[in-house]
Amino acid sequence: MRRKRMDVLPRACAGLLLLSLLCATGLCQRSKNNRCVLSRAKSCTECIRVDKDCSFCTDESFEESRCDLRENLLRYGCGEASIVYTRGEMQTQQNFSINTALQRTQVSPQGMFMRLRAGEEMSFNMDVFQPSESPVDLYILMDFSYSMSDDLDNLKSMGQNLAEFLQALTSNYTIGFGKFVDKVSSPQTDMRPEKLREPWNNADSPFSFKNVIRLTSNINYFSQELRKERISGNLDAPEGGFDAILQTAVCKDKIGWRKDSTHLLVFSTESAFHYEADGTNVLAGILARNDEQCHLDTNGTYVYDTKQDYPSVPTLVRLLGQHNIIPIFAVTNHSYSYYEKLRKYFPISEIGVLQEDSSNIVELLRTAFERIRSKMDIRADFIPKAMKTDFTSLMYEKTESGSFHITRGEVGKFNVRVKALEYIGGQHVCSLPEKDRQGVIHVKPTSLSDSLKVTASVICDVCPCEQQQEFNSRKCSFHGDFVCGQCICHPGWRGDTCDCSPASSPNNEACIRPGDVEPCSGRGECLCGKCQCYSEDLTQRFDGAFCQYDVLQCPRTSGFLCNDRGRCSKGACVCESGWEGPGCECPMSNDTCIDSRGGICNNHGRCECGRCICDKASLYTSSTCEISYSLGFQAVCESIRDCVRCQAWGTGNTKGNCSTCHLQIQMVEELKKEEASEYCSFQDEEDDCTYHYTLEGDPTVLPNTTVRVQKKKECPPGSFLWLIPLLIFLILLLGLLLLLCWKFCACCKACLALLPCCARGRTVGFKEDHYMLRHSLMSSDHLDTPMVRSGSLKGRDIVRWKINNNVHKQGFTSLAAANPKDLIPYGLSLRLTRLFTQNLVKPDTRECEQLRKEVEENLNDVFKHIPGCHKLQQTKFRLQPNSGKRQDHTIVDTVLTAPRSAKPEIIKVTEKHVSHEAFNDLKVSPGYYTVTSDQDAHGMVEFQEAVELVDVRVPLFIREDDDDEKQLQVEAIDVPTGIAEIGRRLVNITIIKEQASSLITFLQPAYSHSRFDKLAKIPVLREIIDNGKSQVTYRTRDLTAKNGRDYIFTEGDLVFQPGETRKEVQVPLLELTEIDTLLHNCQLKQFAVDLLHPKYGAKIGRYPQTTVTIADPEVVDGVPSMTGLSQVSQSPKGRLSAPLNPNAHALSSREIRFSWFPPPGKPLGYKVKYWIQGDPESEAHLIDVKAPSAELSNLYPFCDYEMQVCAYNAMGEGAYSDIIHCRTLEDVPSEPGRLAFNVVSSTVTQLSWAEPAETNGEITAYEVSYGLVNEDNVPIGPMKKVLVEDPKKRMVLIENLRESQPYRYMVKARNGAGWGPEREATINLATQPKRPMSIPIIPDVPIIDAEGGEDYDSYLMYSADVLRSPAGSKHPSVSDDSEHLLNGRVDFSFPGSGSGTLTRTTNTSYHQLTSHMQQEHRVLGSSSLTRDYSTMLMGHDSRLPLGVPDTPTRLVFSALGPTSLKVSWQEPHCEKEVQGYSVQYQLLNGGEVHRLTIPNPSQNSVVVEDLLPNHSYIFKVKAQSEEGWGPEREGVITIESQVDPQSPLSPVPGSPFTLSTPSAPGPLVFTALSPDSLQLSWERPRKPNGSILGYMVTCEMLHGGGEPRNIYVEGDNPETTLTVPHLSENVPYKFKVQAKTTQGFGPEREGIITIESQDGGTFSQFGGQQYMREEVYNFPTEYSTKTSISHSSLDPHFTDGMLMTTQRVESASSTLTKQVTKEFVSRTVMSSGTLTKQMERQFYEA
Repeated sequence: MRRKRMDVLPRACAGLLLLSLLCATGLCQRSKNNRCVLSRAKSCTECIRVDKDCSFCTDESFEESRCDLRENLLRYGCGEASIVYTRGEMQTQQNFSINTALQRTQVSPQGMFMRLRAGEEMSFNMDVFQPSESPVDLYILMDFSYSMSDDLDNLKSMGQNLAEFLQALTSNYTIGFGKFVDKVSSPQTDMRPEKLREPWNNADSPFSFKNVIRLTSNINYFSQELRKERISGNLDAPEGGFDAILQTAVCKDKIGWRKDSTHLLVFSTESAFHYEADGTNVLAGILARNDEQCHLDTNGTYVYDTKQDYPSVPTLVRLLGQHNIIPIFAVTNHSYSYYEKLRKYFPISEIGVLQEDSSNIVELLRTAFERIRSKMDIRADFIPKAMKTDFTSLMYEKTESGSFHITRGEVGKFNVRVKALEYIGGQHVCSLPEKDRQGVIHVKPTSLSDSLKVTASVICDVCPCEQQQEFNSRKCSFHGDFVCGQCICHPGWRGDTCDCSPASSPNNEACIRPGDVEPCSGRGECLCGKCQCYSEDLTQRFDGAFCQYDVLQCPRTSGFLCNDRGRCSKGACVCESGWEGPGCECPMSNDTCIDSRGGICNNHGRCECGRCICDKASLYTSSTCEISYSLGFQAVCESIRDCVRCQAWGTGNTKGNCSTCHLQIQMVEELKKEEASEYCSFQDEEDDCTYHYTLEGDPTVLPNTTVRVQKKKECPPGSFLWLIPLLIFLILLLGLLLLLCWKFCACCKACLALLPCCARGRTVGFKEDHYMLRHSLMSSDHLDTPMVRSGSLKGRDIVRWKINNNVHKQGFTSLAAANPKDLIPYGLSLRLTRLFTQNLVKPDTRECEQLRKEVEENLNDVFKHIPGCHKLQQTKFRLQPNSGKRQDHTIVDTVLTAPRSAKPEIIKVTEKHVSHEAFNDLKVSPGYYTVTSDQDAHGMVEFQEAVELVDVRVPLFIREDDDDEKQLQVEAIDVPTGIAEIGRRLVNITIIKEQASSLITFLQPAYSHSRFDKLAKIPVLREIIDNGKSQVTYRTRDLTAKNGRDYIFTEGDLVFQPGETRKEVQVPLLELTEIDTLLHNCQLKQFAVDLLHPKYGAKIGRYPQTTVTIADPEVVDGVPSMTGLSQVSQSPKGRLSAPLNPNAHALSSREIRFSWFPPPGKPLGYKVKYWIQGDPESEAHLIDVKAPSAELSNLYPFCDYEMQVCAYNAMGEGAYSDIIHCRTLEDVPSEPGRLAFNVVSSTVTQLSWAEPAETNGEITAYEVSYGLVNEDNVPIGPMKKVLVEDPKKRMVLIENLRESQPYRYMVKARNGAGWGPEREATINLATQPKRPMSIPIIPDVPIIDAEGGEDYDSYLMYSADVLRSPAGSKHPSVSDDSEHLLNGRVDFSFPGSGSGTLTRTTNTSYHQLTSHMQQEHRVLGSSSLTRDYSTMLMGHDSRLPLGVPDTPTRLVFSALGPTSLKVSWQEPHCEKEVQGYSVQYQLLNGGEVHRLTIPNPSQNSVVVEDLLPNHSYIFKVKAQSEEGWGPEREGVITIESQVDPQSPLSPVPGSPFTLSTPSAPGPLVFTALSPDSLQLSWERPRKPNGSILGYMVTCEMLHGGGEPRNIYVEGDNPETTLTVPHLSENVPYKFKVQAKTTQGFGPEREGIITIESQDGGTFSQFGGQQYMREEVYNFPTEYSTKTSISHSSLDPHFTDGMLMTTQRVESASSTLTKQVTKEFVSRTVMSSGTLTKQMERQFYEA
């Protein structure tokens, strides 16, 4: 039997090959795409849940797959009554048509019912009506912090204005009022009892939110109640407005919202906002999440402000939509950017800029309401999880936010689509709970109370036949249940009727076909005497009683099995109805044989198998046996053409010999269209007339052909050729007369006025009518457009002009939609009555400063009378060429910020003062000005006497968001002064903006090469935007260097393949000729290399050309020297002097080219030393080269190197050159440091990460990706990405994650070289301990909504200004008892085990010509954080007497304990010696003043004891000299106790913890000392950024288990060594080392090591190195290491997602491995105690 199976194998393989070929041609495509068949569903219910189109056959005798498409089951013989097919259904439950006479909002229909199968989609139409005028409810929600006191005063006086505004909107309105401040808790509110009673003079107690005036139509009552209100106050700048908005929405009855009205909520503030779990809230993570319920007491006060957190942004969006509330944000300029981003989250909302005192609130509301009236958003609430909805409209346009632009007063028609999903999170919807599969969907337009209720559910019913099954059925031999037409066998039984048991004896004889030897033809298995045929690719391949038939071996038609009109069964095609034949190729109908007259085959044939068999067939017989005049008709016409002409008119080639023609000619008056479908038409060459004829019958049988010829030919009219010479003569005569007239006018200009044709005077107009500009070739943002004057040039003409931007867009002038109150910058240009000097372009010159001051003072005084105008800024001076006789006068350009509505007034005032030639005391030239707004510009130019051409300086309005092709139009409007008329009035300017796929540029604009190099190598870089192929042409060009004498002309193409970023241009350099040497040619030799003709979407970048300087050698005593360099005599005793002109430039991130000129003499070679800047020179690398240049390789990326070179000869080494500095180029960064998670809840986490250990450049951004994964760590769905563009903000807060679901998080860094590799980690928040939020002072932390899809942005970014009061506020919210306008304090609390608080203090000193600095102090427990923001202005304060000290330049606080503090400062600038210092401090809220005197001038710090914990102190430090005391430096500090020392953000006591931390330590080196201990060593960081205090070493098992060990090593040595005992064999360990300075800990250096058993003598390390270098050192036989160890309790919750590969290094002794970025270092400890060092590439002896 085994041999027989082996014999069948080749046949089976051949069958599989055939099957694959057939499937490749599409024959198996139907089954492969048929999900019903592929599912192999065993039951009816399982089948109908596979796909919405699947059906199940319950016919007992059906032998095909029972689960299939309904049409397939019918085709294969399953009866209609035996098919189970579930259909979705949809019914209209309630539908009252819309009555437009009723002036209220209406929706139709009102109720729908639908049941859908999984994957099914249904749609229906919905009508919505909004009347032109509808009731309005207006609720004003106002910020009552003290900084809004003037706004409240104005609002109290606006009651009547608000009433008039509402009456203009609608006759049915209500108005209400509410106020908010913030949570009455620390740190938002000052909790001192006196401040709780009255935070400010004449102010109410602080509160969170109060509903002051319920919505009412009584405007007098509203005004009276509003006048009773008093302002309140709090501490921090962000306010608790989100609490107030939520309560306003959910407390529907207490606020008074009406059902059928438009609900408007006006939110007025000048500050930012708190939000759920934000980092500035001490209660974040401790308070419960907002329950979204109403919590107003009987007085309308919100009472849960200290019991639950603020709501999140998605929560507000959802609740305001459910309650039909449209927000209008009325905010000031200071907070506009935050609310502009917030507004985008709401489908319909508006925002307006509120003036500082809210005086424009009525105008703001009017503008906002007009915009809202034209918008409608349709939303669906309470959607079951298993469904999704979508809304479209053919009537209205959809906006970006998803709302529709509508027209009120008409019935809008919308289409609603509801789709049932198939799978959710990899789970079929029918396995979800019932509440997720069905529900009532509320479809409602925003601002409408009426809604459409859709009762929807997913059909998950069980098949009816499964509920009627026969248990132990006779049909199943009593061994199974009969269900839905098939037997479901009991365990141990098989077969269609469950009559076969595998335990029964086999009966193969019944399965062998007569004449065959194998059971089942070798294509199946014999079970109980019946063949079970094998299946392939989930389909039944063989059938028949003995599996003798192949279902792919039936007849084929056109390659299709059974013509794709049947199925192959038992070796024959079973055709579908309507088809017959062996291969189902013949249709049973005669439809394909019907001719054009409706007969069968034109009665000249018979129809067989759907085709006509014609009695007489020819070339001109169609498929229906008809004569076809379209088959070769033109050839037949041509063949009988001569015969027709001969017999009809006796013309043509056969004229006189017509007897050879066998045609029957019939002459007719006119050819009728019904007689023939086509005509033959030809032109007779003898008379140029056209004749027509046609033929009937079969053209192949000519005697049977009749030709009908039209008697009358069509001839052209009579000839007019004699007119042509006359016309030519008249044209020449006219041209001669015009030439004589022009010549006369040109020669006698004095007579022009006497000529009638020339007496029209002079004209002015633009020289050209169109300019085409390419964005990539533009060098400025303006275009000098020439305007010319013709005619008499006597007198002067002034032309007024204007330009419009984006005229290619429809409605480009419709700026009315823009807010007239918006502030925009206006560019203003004037010509002064003073000559231009070069000093005016240098901003730091005295002349420029004085003129700028004069211009700004006079112009500010003129424009201050225009409402809303700000002071001028960005004032510059220039020349304007081609501007007539005054082109050497100074042009001033400045910027005036003013409202959009002020443009006409600005132009009017400017033109008026230009005509008067003065702006107060500032004299200007007449006839010239330019006023530029954001979309257009106006101006004037002047033609002085005898001036024929002037340039109009046209702004081009270059924007990043410009279209790829945009048009501007310049127009000459009129001539207010002069007699000229306007000629060419318009100029069109087209700017084409190419979309570059890459930027190609030279690395530098200039290079220098010696002739000794013989080859100038010039790097060319490509910045890839869209990866692909790029090409550019390079070409050299002579400057002072000449082709063929100094260099060889070079030209070619550089082709960058995908992924390539660097190429090199090589130009051969020539040696000096003898005549140049003799003449001592001292000219500097230079040539240029240009980049030209970019292709494949490339563009030329920053440096399109570079200049190459050739250094010429000259001969001095027969030795080449360098021209232009000072002669250096050779050192005495034959020693060489230092090489000349050393120069270095970076070639790449790891290579530097170092070149020099040879010194006088004959050097044999050169020695180059190079080392990392900052390292001792003793650690330098040394290489030996023979040429005067060297390429230093294997360097660190973005690292500063120092190098020098000396020449040597037989006498030894010469002098070294000067030290040259050079930095390598950037390379992509390494992966970021380990990922840290602060788990706030099971759905909210804070993710932070460390800077990459190898930044390899300046980090510019981070990308955070996250997404769901399954248990096998395989992603589920797409990964979401967030770009963090501020590299200092290395954290994000992610909300709304799915509970109990693991997520994969990935972070990668970007620098100038591109993106680096990713660091990833996978974590399930539900399995982690919850930690309170601990976000440092980084207000820009991105807040990410994980559930935010297309309706939400990736995240909201809040700027640092959230933490500060508005600059223009008269009453900053952060002030304490006294208003410190220059020193503001903001307290932030961080939870530890207690209530840790973080204090941020901002100090600013304003002293002229002294240093200005802001300081920021954080103190947690016994530690502090200090950030300095300093701007140093050198020089002495001119207001101080000479010799008096300046302000101390820095103030640093370090907490030594809960009651002691160290205060440090830096010595101030002073012309004389500082004699001592004075330190003064007291409580910030008053109290005793303490003074400390420090007589020692070298003592720059003092320790202050006996302070009160949790109290704020103000410190003042000043210095003294013999001339007196200097000004004070102030700082405010708070020592907060009870900070959890286990907090990840808790610094080490005594450290001023700033951001200037050291870089990562050097590579880790491991030495195995014994089976359970090793020695770890590392080098000091390349960038220590201060003195290294020590290192933190962390040791933990790689795969978990055991507690991590933290070891602190003190000291600062070039190399630090640590012995680590108590390790385990064959267990991988991960070591991490961080350096510490006074600024804190830096990034980590990681290494993974395993001490393996000694039987193999192996030692393994995980890593990913690319290069290998072995270093061998000589050590004494005995050496010892002294180690200082202390333990730290810092243990934040980290999850590391490091990926590793394994590299083994084997040796007879222990091996240690050093991990270096892209470098592998291996050291071996020998038994003799020596450590050898080898360099793989180069070897030398020092």
